[in-house]
Amino acid sequence: MSLSKKKQAELREEKDWQRIDNAVFESEHFIEKYQKQLLIAIGIVVLVVCAYLAYNHFYIAPKAKDAQVALFKGEQYYRTGQDSLAIYGDGNGYIGFESIINEYGSTKPGKLAKLYAGISYANLGKYDQALAYLKDYDGSDKILSHLVNGTIGDCLASTGSAEEAIPYFVKAAKGVDNEVQSPVLYKKAGIIYRELGQYDKVIEMFSIIKNQYNSSELALEADKYIQEAEIMKGSK
Repeated sequence: MSLSKKKQAELREEKDWQRIDNAVFESEHFIEKYQKQLLIAIGIVVLVVCAYLAYNHFYIAPKAKDAQVALFKGEQYYRTGQDSLAIYGDGNGYIGFESIINEYGSTKPGKLAKLYAGISYANLGKYDQALAYLKDYDGSDKILSHLVNGTIGDCLASTGSAEEAIPYFVKAAKGVDNEVQSPVLYKKAGIIYRELGQYDKVIEMFSIIKNQYNSSELALEADKYIQEAEIMKGSK
């Protein structure tokens, strides 16, 4: 009986090896038959990879360096509140965020220029231009992304689209999650809910400030808004 089982195992093993041999033979046959096409395909892949690496090394990298040099002066104007000079240039060598975006938009500094331009336009009260740049910004830095969301919220709230601004404020508040910025952002959302008469949401926003950021200055006035919202709810 044991010999029978052993024989069966040997037969199964022999069949397995035969299948492997057949698969190898078929693969070799396929390669021989389509060798030319395979070599062409491999050559194309190699050319594409080489072209991509060359593009990055000889074109993108130098442009990124030039863009970083151009951006440096703009960042100085931006930090000192000279938004017009930051956006349009100073006529004295610095070309401005607009030109940096046009010339170097595909580079990392060029993308950062969109962020600076958007915030600078918002500071100047030019909200449509600000929104165009801020919504087009796709940087990977999380802190900057939260700043963008908060500024988009401000722009929408200033252009009669306050309700659309709420999710941007809330997303930014959750993202930064600190005692300084988060309460301010939640308050902005809460005030809009208050104007819309959505008092449950008012209570929710100010309760977050009161409970999660209780060491902030705004936590002290959160009760006032919560109590007012509860009264307004009861009078409906």
